[in-house]
Amino acid sequence: MSRAYDVRAAGCLLWRRSSAGLELALVYRPKWADWSWPKGKLKRGESAEAGARREVLEETGYTCRLGARLPSSRYTDHQGRLKEVSYWVAEARDGAFEPNEEVSDLVWLTPDAARERLTHERDRDLIPAALIAIDGDEDVRGL
Repeated sequence: MSRAYDVRAAGCLLWRRSSAGLELALVYRPKWADWSWPKGKLKRGESAEAGARREVLEETGYTCRLGARLPSSRYTDHQGRLKEVSYWVAEARDGAFEPNEEVSDLVWLTPDAARERLTHERDRDLIPAALIAIDGDEDVRGL
């Protein structure tokens, strides 16, 4: 029998198209000294989709349009709790980044540059599925 997850979270691989081509947003979290996707814990009673949108707005300053759902990330967090993060690709809409309590920096990078900058391998693993989803807007949970 599998154990239930202690922590439920949600986030997005936020993307946009620019003159440089497709770019993905990474956030720097000083508390953890890492580069990652915008994400965070769900509030009580909050759906994963609503939590993903809220976290993107709080951490990046951008509203977004959720696209395809991506594979979830499951791991043990810094406190030894089982954590599951539900992810979507999300197109950036209106907004602008301002440093805040959780995130000190945001960068827009090509997928290859994002792969190099991300701190955790589990975050890098989402890039191929995200690229398929962005190009085809397909649900890729089974990849």
